Amino acid sequence: MGSLIAYLYWITRSPSPPHETETNAVDAEPVRCCRCSYSSQPLSLPSPLLPSPPLPPLLSPSRSLRRPPRAPPILPPSREIHSQLIASGFGSNVFAMTAVVNMYAKCRRIEEARRMFDRMPERDLVAWNAIVAGYAQNGMAERALEMVIRLQKDGRKPDSVTLVSALPACANVGSLKIGKTVHAFAMKAGFDSLVNVSTALVDMYSKCKRIDLAEEVFENMPVKSLVSWNAMILGYAQNDRVEDALRLFNKMQRETVMPDSFTMVSVIPVLADISVLKQAKWIHGFAIRLCLDKNIFVMTALVDLYAKCGSVRVARRLFDAMEERHVTTWNAMIDGYGTNGFGKSAIDLFEQMKRSSVKPNDITFLSVLSACGHSGLVQEGKKYFAGMKEDYGLEPNMDHYGCMVDLLGRAGRLHEAWDFIQKMPISPGISVYGAMLGACKIHKNVKLGEEAAQRLFELEPDEGGYHVLLANIYAAASMWEDVARVRTMMEKKGLQKTPGYSSIDLKNEMHTFYSGSTDHPQSQKIYTRLARLIDEIKAVGYVPDGDSLHDVEEDVKEQLLGTHSEKLAIAFGLINTTPGTSLQIRKNLRVCNDCHEATKFISQVTGREIIVRDMQRFHHFKNGQCSCGDYW
Repeated sequence: MGSLIAYLYWITRSPSPPHETETNAVDAEPVRCCRCSYSSQPLSLPSPLLPSPPLPPLLSPSRSLRRPPRAPPILPPSREIHSQLIASGFGSNVFAMTAVVNMYAKCRRIEEARRMFDRMPERDLVAWNAIVAGYAQNGMAERALEMVIRLQKDGRKPDSVTLVSALPACANVGSLKIGKTVHAFAMKAGFDSLVNVSTALVDMYSKCKRIDLAEEVFENMPVKSLVSWNAMILGYAQNDRVEDALRLFNKMQRETVMPDSFTMVSVIPVLADISVLKQAKWIHGFAIRLCLDKNIFVMTALVDLYAKCGSVRVARRLFDAMEERHVTTWNAMIDGYGTNGFGKSAIDLFEQMKRSSVKPNDITFLSVLSACGHSGLVQEGKKYFAGMKEDYGLEPNMDHYGCMVDLLGRAGRLHEAWDFIQKMPISPGISVYGAMLGACKIHKNVKLGEEAAQRLFELEPDEGGYHVLLANIYAAASMWEDVARVRTMMEKKGLQKTPGYSSIDLKNEMHTFYSGSTDHPQSQKIYTRLARLIDEIKAVGYVPDGDSLHDVEEDVKEQLLGTHSEKLAIAFGLINTTPGTSLQIRKNLRVCNDCHEATKFISQVTGREIIVRDMQRFHHFKNGQCSCGDYW
């Protein structure tokens, strides 16, 4: 307490009060580099035509990769500090009282901060800004906005510091209307030309899904700070504008603005969505040039990136080389093992994590449960699900329940999965019934599939994918009238099936194929090579699987199956790469049974490793086998 009073004594006699005059909308960790110098030569990253489907989110640069909050120091209750302030002659000193409000807010003791604020005999704008910022920084956006309204009723006029705190609050509650009002006030007051206010506006519009307005503010900024560039890059990333994020990253370097760790953890997940190994190596090399190869958050993002490029061994080498690991680092590696089909490796790493000083969080268990589901480790998954609450006091959320339904459903334990849903302590959501419907398609269970689909139609009536899944279940059971009924239902609702596509990167250019498409410049060569390839794999045992097709003759079925997008992409890759080169294919939907079987045979007859990333996981095909063990 004595040191606190001494500090307050010092600040009240300083020429200016100790409050921040500029607040960054996006936290950026400074880059401290003493081992090498930054090269202004930009890193050229190719822009893909189409991003690959996202895997379950693991490393969001706005959340998971930020510096982990430290445990707040133990502080006495505000009434004790208030008594000491009065006894020491600071009871009516606005600077001293504001400093204590700020201290409690930054230590995540916001209610104590509010009590101290309410005890202040008088409040200046700095005090109001402190409590507004305190609420905003503690995730209480609505309370922050309430205090902005109150300060105006108190006769105060917001300044730039107020706005920089208020704008993120608008974004967090998704209030575009209030955000626009704040923007209009900033323009009227002349604050919109300030870099910190403009940056906060970019951040707010991006989070409110108005990336066009964010771009407009960014382009009109007279001066851009590094934080401004980071905010715009992150905005693109959060709004799935992959090409724009990479374009701006390249432009940033051309203008000799040195990226920092936050820039990197914004860009790297964008590359993870594209999942091209060559780009992963480029950005890794660039991180080394920036002396960020020891930065825990950048390295965690790189672990995640390599895993999402299917290069699990490289990801593990980076993981093992890290001197320090945050919980997100463990999560990235566990998830990488799981989505690549190495469930037992994921479990082994989780057990290692439990023996370390890092405590698992809800994302850790989500990754572990998903890994168990992809590898058919039912008993292990059930054990870890129970251990969430029993061992770590973590309450399962909807995603955890969805993983458990997926785990049981994939294993064919459909009735157990349905009973699990009925006994859930929370109302089942889309992820839960979606997992159930997917399992019913795999195991061709019409009755439970209808039940799950009906719930999904109620929860998300405009999603065509659920209708398609139900129609496929009916088709597998030769229930053609019901297939027609679902199709009619879709037509009445104006719903369409999501077209499947597969893409492959060749010499920094993304080539995308749709089923039966003939618009590629090499189409004739592709179809000729594919026809020869089908003959080759038939000779070693491949039999086309047309269960998902109906109302067509067998020869037509075979023709349709032979022009699926994955097969076209593979044929293109075989034509344009040297023998022995591995192929990496990305599919926006789940790989169909026929393409999965065909790709196993293709890997056998060509001697190629073929890595396919679909909407759920990776499949590593090699020597006629798949890493999923035909369990997906």
